[in-house]
Amino acid sequence: MRIIFKTTFLLFCIVFLFYLGLPSSDFPFPPSDAYVSDEPADVETPLRRGYYTNYSRAEVLAHYQNQFRKSSFLGLTLPTYRLNYPPEEAQTIIRDQARSTFLEEIVHPFRESLFVNGFEPKEARDAVFTNGVNWRQKIIVRYIPSSLLTRFLVGLGTLLLIILLSNGWKKLFRRIGLIKKPLID
Repeated sequence: MRIIFKTTFLLFCIVFLFYLGLPSSDFPFPPSDAYVSDEPADVETPLRRGYYTNYSRAEVLAHYQNQFRKSSFLGLTLPTYRLNYPPEEAQTIIRDQARSTFLEEIVHPFRESLFVNGFEPKEARDAVFTNGVNWRQKIIVRYIPSSLLTRFLVGLGTLLLIILLSNGWKKLFRRIGLIKKPLID
């Protein structure tokens, strides 16, 4: 039984380290109908870009999640999940003057993140009007990359903690009699 657990854990470690070693994603492409914002705050860093679009919130998030899910290495599908933040957090996460009606993060665990902030005006005075077009919303996309060294250090630390915790639990279970000590250790 111990050999099965050790083999399974070893395979998990190999797959996990391979996942961590995959190249980082590139900055995703905007929605097909998007108009690139040239406002100074939207072009001050290559890791944050603004767009005007007529896509809905669901369409924008589906677009970015589909792009972010695929690895640039052999098109492998990576695990992703979405975190929903209150719109007020956009002023901290995106930029200090960002207007927001939604803010979501698409995450590759132990790797990079992509924040998608959207502003859909509720009143006519807040209309998103630029370049002669009245847009449904303005989105700001912020990409947070991670370095390979950082990913490996955090990943190896996590694997070490898993080993230490499993050994601790095993000793506890032996002490309280839930598992018996093997004759040969």
